[in-house]
Amino acid sequence: MKKFRPQPGFVVQAYRFALDPNAAQEAALGSHCGAARAAYNWAVGWVTASWWQRRAEETYGVAGAELTEWRPWSLPSLRKAFNEAKRTDPRFASWWEENSKEAYSTGLANASAAFDNYAKSKNGKRCGRRMGAPRFKSKRKARLSCRFTTGTIRVDADGRHVTLPRLGTIRTHEPVAGLLARVQAGTARILSATVRHERGRWFVSFHAEVKRDLARVARPGVAVGIDLGIKTLAVMADSTGEIREVSNPRHLDAALKRLRRVSRTVSRRRGPDRRTGQQPSRRWEKANKARSRVHYRVANLREDALHKLTSAVAAEYGTVVVEDLNIAGMLRNRCLARRIADAAFGEIRRQLTCKTQWNGCRIVAADRWYPSSKTCSECGAVKAKLPLHNRTYHCDACGLVIDRDANAAHNLAALAAAAVTGTGVAGDPDAVKALKPRGADRKTRTTPPGRKAGRGRAGGATLPQQQQTETRDRPHIEALTL
Repeated sequence: MKKFRPQPGFVVQAYRFALDPNAAQEAALGSHCGAARAAYNWAVGWVTASWWQRRAEETYGVAGAELTEWRPWSLPSLRKAFNEAKRTDPRFASWWEENSKEAYSTGLANASAAFDNYAKSKNGKRCGRRMGAPRFKSKRKARLSCRFTTGTIRVDADGRHVTLPRLGTIRTHEPVAGLLARVQAGTARILSATVRHERGRWFVSFHAEVKRDLARVARPGVAVGIDLGIKTLAVMADSTGEIREVSNPRHLDAALKRLRRVSRTVSRRRGPDRRTGQQPSRRWEKANKARSRVHYRVANLREDALHKLTSAVAAEYGTVVVEDLNIAGMLRNRCLARRIADAAFGEIRRQLTCKTQWNGCRIVAADRWYPSSKTCSECGAVKAKLPLHNRTYHCDACGLVIDRDANAAHNLAALAAAAVTGTGVAGDPDAVKALKPRGADRKTRTTPPGRKAGRGRAGGATLPQQQQTETRDRPHIEALTL
């Protein structure tokens, strides 16, 4: 499918509001999200059935040309097959008309994207960890979500209601005056709406094409380097030599005592049991809602603090330099994983990337192996080793003594000028040398051999290659190798 691109001067922005549905509307919301999950599971089963059939036929000695044809997983083909099956399949025949077609389209689109990501991962065209084949979603664990792209999607004129296809008009928990004013002024156009159930409450997110005028930053000629950490959330050093520190609020640590108390209360109540079919008690539901409110408050406090930090940085500096951190690898450290997740390093970079584009700034990502902490910001000497417990940097060449994080922030700020010329060292920004100074040990690991395909996995070693087209099914050209 062709990717949507906004008009010049417009950006795609999301507006999220909490909903206050009545009992009938809440049941309808749950039904739509359940329909999306059912359509997703049907698509996964429909596609993988041909994989298992081919695997069985191979064991019977059937020739390759006579094997069962692969079932395509493009969204148009899934829609066509589902529309033919929903009227006769006993899993859908009695109730599929109760929900909007957008609910089923949501599940089919998610299944198509899951198969695409699986194929790209097997071909080495997708970064990150290796992905497995799509699996069925559990009714107990699946996140309730449904997306609407067509039909009546609007914000009502009173500013306290929204209208969605088949669901009708739903009251919002908070006013939607900000989005309503933009829509009425013609500076915003709603593209889609997504309803989701999180922490005991329903939310709706409107994806809108919004006109944004570039806001002039306060110091367009100044670059800032941001070094993220746990003890201090951000140490910022700009090209003028000024250093600022933003303390880590640690919202989760502050709420752990209360969270443990409410969690103990939940564990004492009679909760649901899928094995025996036991239903939760009213007291368990009440205690679980109290625990959800604690998590929700922590998430809101963290989001508010991060938005204030990133908005202030994007509104002041013309160039922002951040690190390319391996956050997934950092979270494997069981001693620091909770605090790293609470600091939300990845969310800070994501917000800075968006907000610098809105303000016409430049964002530079340092190389993952750039030794910002091991490099002296005065003379450019690079240490071979710098353990994490050494919080003060001592340069053996020039005798500089400086805080470790401040030294790293200075080097990152100098890297903004080095992106055009120089070495990226704060003390020597104009020397025309290599952008990445050598000298620090670079951790390298031998790549483990790829996992061989087991005979029990659906699809086997001959998963078809899918080629991208816009309006028709993607033909299977060659086989993937696991």
